[in-house]
Amino acid sequence: MHIDIFSDPVCPWCLIGKRRLEKALASRPIEGLTISWRPFQLHPQMPKEGADRAEFTAAKFGSKERAAAVYERVSGVGQTEGLDFRFDLIKRSPNTVDAHRLIVLAGSKGKINDVVEGLFAAFFFEGRDISDLNVLIDVATAAGMDTDAVRTYLESNQDRDDVIQADEEARRLGIEGVPYFVIDGKYGISGAQAPETFVQTFEQVLAEKAAAD
Repeated sequence: MHIDIFSDPVCPWCLIGKRRLEKALASRPIEGLTISWRPFQLHPQMPKEGADRAEFTAAKFGSKERAAAVYERVSGVGQTEGLDFRFDLIKRSPNTVDAHRLIVLAGSKGKINDVVEGLFAAFFFEGRDISDLNVLIDVATAAGMDTDAVRTYLESNQDRDDVIQADEEARRLGIEGVPYFVIDGKYGISGAQAPETFVQTFEQVLAEKAAAD
């Protein structure tokens, strides 16, 4: 079985969804499972330098009060999954193209889960700007990647066009928000659904595979 996860490192529901998928796999292990992380930008028009977080979220949700209410709710859900979101520490809303490029590179080095976790942690728990080159290098180094190689890669434009095109392709496929999970190229699960939803889909896929054998 294969799972494609469309995600953005600045999406709190993506981290919540990751935890719920992990719970599902803990309760229903899948032999030979492979997972790919697919780029999706929540804010594809975000300037390269990012934007002031307070101003951006106020504009996005209609007011600072509405933004605060949204993130208070997310924090509450996050706590049920053992996640201590620190939205108060986030000062910039970043452009995530380079973060997605780092995920691509990590995938080629067998470090993708560590890097994905590191990006989520840097942004949501530490309030760091994950468009900043040095922050991305810190995340990669902590994941065991070669610091100099990562710097050279990120200072280039390698994979930039591919990331942007993959994001556009996801939208052409009808994906409008993340997280979005595609199970075995056939079944889509939109949002941070309960572990039971994942397990039900796993069982359906496995039953279909068994019937086809």
